[in-house]
Amino acid sequence: MLHFEIIDETDDYAVVDKPPFLLIHPTKPNGARNLWKELREVFAFEIASGGQVSIVNRLDRETSGLVLVAKTASAARRFGLLMQRHQLKKEYLTIVWGWPEWESKIVNAPLDQQRKHQQSAIWLKQMIHPAGTPAQTEFRVERRFTRISGRDGSPSRRNEHMPGASSFDSAQGKLGRALPGNRFTLIRAVPLTGRTHQIRVHLASIGHPIVGDKIYGPDEQLYLRFIEKGWTPELERQLLLPRHALHSTKLAIEREREWTSPLPPDLAEFVNNSQMP
Repeated sequence: MLHFEIIDETDDYAVVDKPPFLLIHPTKPNGARNLWKELREVFAFEIASGGQVSIVNRLDRETSGLVLVAKTASAARRFGLLMQRHQLKKEYLTIVWGWPEWESKIVNAPLDQQRKHQQSAIWLKQMIHPAGTPAQTEFRVERRFTRISGRDGSPSRRNEHMPGASSFDSAQGKLGRALPGNRFTLIRAVPLTGRTHQIRVHLASIGHPIVGDKIYGPDEQLYLRFIEKGWTPELERQLLLPRHALHSTKLAIEREREWTSPLPPDLAEFVNNSQMP
């Protein structure tokens, strides 16, 4: 079961810690579990009394962590204004391939749908393009580490190079180098704008894609294979994790409230099963 936890609640809002793989909203008429529907059941009394469930910061299905939910129309309007004014602050923790040569970095690169500019088999895939919408992310290194073993406790099955890395597509073209297969970094990402897949695209564009990312990792064909066959040993060998390693770790209303969430067990295990450089 995909259990979520309500870590804070008032008459106006709730803050939820979402597990990976739980959809935020219904996407298909197949009855798949989603946070919006389940919160409507939890807050059935409030809804019957004129309330609502409005999810303020949406997360991808595979992304875990903090979600702010407005329970009234006035709260939804207020949070919407806070986001427009950049007064709702968000921070993420993510595990990426390789060791950056920097301690902190701001990526300022506009994003657009890739299908507008070049052929893409993935409808939602984004790319860096000058015709896109402005996007800016701040990155800070939290910890560099070397992976000592695979998920099953056996020696790492990775080769010295990340499969497909030499042909990895970025906004600037080919990376032109292989990514080290046993070096990883825990990074804190602070999105200064809120574009679709922003953190994932920006990290991939600077040569440090997120571990487990099926779309912006070594080869977008991995995503298509996943859709066709599900999670397979081949995908595990190339991606290491069954979901992209991205976690919404902090939400804050400027000068008012702040909530935090630690790394979930799957990502914490990946980091802890390692050694420092």
